[in-house]
Amino acid sequence: MGSVERSKKKVQLWKKAMVHFSLCFVMGFFTGFAPTAKSSIFSSHVAASNTSKIAPQPINVNSSLMVPQTPAPLPSRPRISKHTKKLHVKAEQELKPRRTVIIVTPTSTKLPFQAVFLRRLANTIKLVPQPLLWIVVEKRRESTELSELLRKTGIMYRHLVFKENFTDLEAELNHQRNLALKHIEHHRISGIVHFAGLTNVYDLEFFHHLRDIEVFGTWPIALLTPNRKKVIIEGPVCDSSQVIGWHLRNMNNETDTISPPIHISSFAFNSSILWDPERWGRTSSVQDTSQNSIKFVKQVVLEDEAKLKGIPAEDCSRIMIWRLKFHGGTTPGHQFLTTASDVNKDNEGQRQ
Repeated sequence: MGSVERSKKKVQLWKKAMVHFSLCFVMGFFTGFAPTAKSSIFSSHVAASNTSKIAPQPINVNSSLMVPQTPAPLPSRPRISKHTKKLHVKAEQELKPRRTVIIVTPTSTKLPFQAVFLRRLANTIKLVPQPLLWIVVEKRRESTELSELLRKTGIMYRHLVFKENFTDLEAELNHQRNLALKHIEHHRISGIVHFAGLTNVYDLEFFHHLRDIEVFGTWPIALLTPNRKKVIIEGPVCDSSQVIGWHLRNMNNETDTISPPIHISSFAFNSSILWDPERWGRTSSVQDTSQNSIKFVKQVVLEDEAKLKGIPAEDCSRIMIWRLKFHGGTTPGHQFLTTASDVNKDNEGQRQ
């Protein structure tokens, strides 16, 4: 009996323990899902504190702010000065494409110091802004000296050769100029044509004004002799850019009754007149009149002086080209000593 009662008591204790454990488990399970009192209080406290920090302050609306105000006047445009206008005009001119300068240079073995002056002229042309084309003409020969010289200059060039023989130097040079003009006409090379002699000395500003020519341009040149005792001015006499007369060719005031004394280096023209004369108000071209292009161009210049434009436009009486006159026994070093100031002094002496 005693053993049976003991076993019953043990079973009852186990049952009580299981029930107690089950109740604790159930209570703990559901308690985990319910918010605790501390967390709710903490959250409400944080919410209240945040609300107090970001709460907007009351704004006092002033009745005067509600009245519409008149808009402020726009600032007046500043007046543009003359200097500013000149800068604008200069900027517009720089935006325009430059005309091509076409420089034609004939050569001859009869000319003294030809290689020296070719190099000097090449060094001058290298300083001229592009676009520029240098056309050099020479008699066909076995020597490649001129070809090598042109290749080393870095200038865009065309080297033309001819095989005809001449005894007269001026006739040979004119033949070369005609050959160059025919080349320009055949290939329709658009630009301003200028005949640059080997002995010409240039003011670099001259090439800047050269691009302003529309049809024909002209300017005076000074002929310098080795002893500096004689300076001859050839070319136009101008009022601003308008040609009103011509300088006499000879110092003894002998006038040239055939035509004005226009030297080959004292004018330039638009190359399109060679193949498109109607554009410039003419009805004939080089092929229709004569094969002598130089004669044709001079004829056009002399027929209508109204189309001539003196350069520079402000004062076309300004000397920008000096032509050195040589003789076989003249040393070139003496020629380089001649300056523009010497020309002006000699001109003043002639006027007196």
